[in-house]
Amino acid sequence: MAGAIASRMSFSSLKRKQPKTFTVRIVTMDAEMEFSCEVKWKGKDLFDLVCRTLGLRETWFFGLQYTIKDTVAWLKMDKKVLDHDVPTEEPVTFHFLAKFYPENAEEELVQEITQHLFFLQVKKQILDEKIYCPPEASVLLASYAVQAKYGDYDPTVHQRGFLAQEELLPKRVINLYQMTPEMWEERITAWYAEHRGRARDEAEMEYLKIAQDLEMYGVNYFAIRNKKGTELLLGVDALGLHIYDPENRLTPKISFPWNEIRNISYSDKEFTIKPLDKKIDVFKFNSSKLRVNKLILQLCIGNHDLFMRRRKADSLEVQQMKAQAREEKARKQMERQRLAREKQMREEAERTRDELERRLLQLKEEATMANEALMRSEETADLLAEKAQITEEEAKLLAQKAAEAEQEMQRIKATAIRTEEEKRLMEQKVLEAEMLALKMAEESERRAKEADQLKQDLQEARESERRAKQKLLEITSKSSYMQPMNSGMTALPADLPSFNLISESLSFDFKDTDMKRLSMEIEKEKVEYMEKSKHLQEQLNELKTEIEALKLKERETALDILHNENADRGNSKHNTIKKLTLQSTKSRVAFFEEL
Repeated sequence: MAGAIASRMSFSSLKRKQPKTFTVRIVTMDAEMEFSCEVKWKGKDLFDLVCRTLGLRETWFFGLQYTIKDTVAWLKMDKKVLDHDVPTEEPVTFHFLAKFYPENAEEELVQEITQHLFFLQVKKQILDEKIYCPPEASVLLASYAVQAKYGDYDPTVHQRGFLAQEELLPKRVINLYQMTPEMWEERITAWYAEHRGRARDEAEMEYLKIAQDLEMYGVNYFAIRNKKGTELLLGVDALGLHIYDPENRLTPKISFPWNEIRNISYSDKEFTIKPLDKKIDVFKFNSSKLRVNKLILQLCIGNHDLFMRRRKADSLEVQQMKAQAREEKARKQMERQRLAREKQMREEAERTRDELERRLLQLKEEATMANEALMRSEETADLLAEKAQITEEEAKLLAQKAAEAEQEMQRIKATAIRTEEEKRLMEQKVLEAEMLALKMAEESERRAKEADQLKQDLQEARESERRAKQKLLEITSKSSYMQPMNSGMTALPADLPSFNLISESLSFDFKDTDMKRLSMEIEKEKVEYMEKSKHLQEQLNELKTEIEALKLKERETALDILHNENADRGNSKHNTIKKLTLQSTKSRVAFFEEL
């Protein structure tokens, strides 16, 4: 009996030592988190905890993924975490990923965190080549990824080589062309510069809007066999079930939208699909593993539920989320407009300051030149005055000499010369005296005119000096007036008191006028988007043509060839599915059976 009691006590102590918690590591697309979970927790308890931590409300798109023997599996919400076939080592690792994809990302993804997680996941799938993306679209998507990470393009900051360490293009695309990393960067940057003004969430949404039109976006592929044993691929996505040739994952051979399917079930490895029309026979296929059938069923149920949910009125929760998202978007848009206005005013203030500084420098240079001209005018005036004085004295001296010559001539005339020789000599002397007197008179007159001219030049020089002084006075008065203005404008970008007034007058109360203006802006954006889409398609075609000459044809993959064939035929993801579903469900089922 004592032995039995001891045995029970030992068992109780072991029971008490068993841990009541375990550690879980959650890996998201851009972070890792660890949680301490209770042993009794179900999948929903852990999933809700992760969603609360992330601030995520659009939980229906996501799940916790783990791997069992190279097969992907998702944590079930109604089953205990430790009852799943997960590794026993702690921490137990799960990946928080999008399990279901929207049909239209812009309409369905409401929260910014939801958009961001989808963006990161789709981007990784494209870079890992799990989603095929043609080269020209890869460059465009890369430009939006750069806009989301770096913000607006600034040539002074984003210089050549700034994308050297970034993984932006699938390796398949890089290897397909004889292009250097610098050439790829140049083409990505050219488009990146055109995305100016887009916030991170807008750039990420543009990325998703382009990516969702790629043929392999959101499709989960599974290897199956029909009744005849033909190897096929089953594709499960937001629109329905699609049957593919194993060599062509881009173009389905048959499609069944979710609204044509009434029931899905499996037994062991056999899957059964019941069409909505009860007159049509069920069709069956086989998968490779039972575990794969479980995954197919989960994806079918979830995608079918979301497909039907999209075609009903939004729930109250979704309506509230969309209303909050609209208000938040409007608030951000108004905030961006305010910041844009402030930036514009700051730039205008800086331009005005630079202009004033340039004008002030110009005025200073003009003042210096005027001062130098004034000094030269003063020196010229002094020289002219001195020269005029000398000329005047010379004129007086010449006049005196002329008078003396006249007196000498009169004296000679009055003297009687008796002999003819003396008379002849006298006449000659008189003639010479008259000529000398005439020359003296002419020289005197010339000197007098020169003196008058010098006086006139002196007067003009003094007038120039007076004007130079007047201009210098005006420039000095302008400079003293501009200086306080310039000082104030220089300080403006730092303090921006006028901006504070604008900021204080702003309000984020959404009045009717605000909402009307916002509605008009949204309509304007729609028109601009259509124009940009046309322009974008033209740019894609231009890039494709431009780099076509650099393509190495021998490196084209099977998917490259298939995509080019589809493009040549004008086939796209949506019109292909539309064409396939034009046939009756019965004929499509029969076709599947005969493959």
